[in-house]
Amino acid sequence: MTDGVFYYHVLKQLEDNPHMTQRQLAEALGVSLGKTNYMIRSLLDVGWLKLGNFKRSNNKMGYSYHLTPKGLADIANVTKQFLDQKRAEYERLALEIEALELEVSETQK
Repeated sequence: MTDGVFYYHVLKQLEDNPHMTQRQLAEALGVSLGKTNYMIRSLLDVGWLKLGNFKRSNNKMGYSYHLTPKGLADIANVTKQFLDQKRAEYERLALEIEALELEVSETQK
């Protein structure tokens, strides 16, 4: 998974469930906790996410992630990049399928 696609999935997951822990997020995305932590920190650093404390406690579950106005605006760009990447993958696969079908039909002659 490329970083752009990963950012997209992180942002979408946190948009739907801001109280998700990094461990839950890593599990949902099928990546390591370390990679998830690194990407969350990156998103916090660029200002796309902010960390909110919705409980006054030392409990790690008492924190939530919120998309910032900048994050909400930039998610459109990330979504476009994600779609562009998926379209390119689709086109590559369609060409590969077409070539394989041609090869199979030629060997059956």
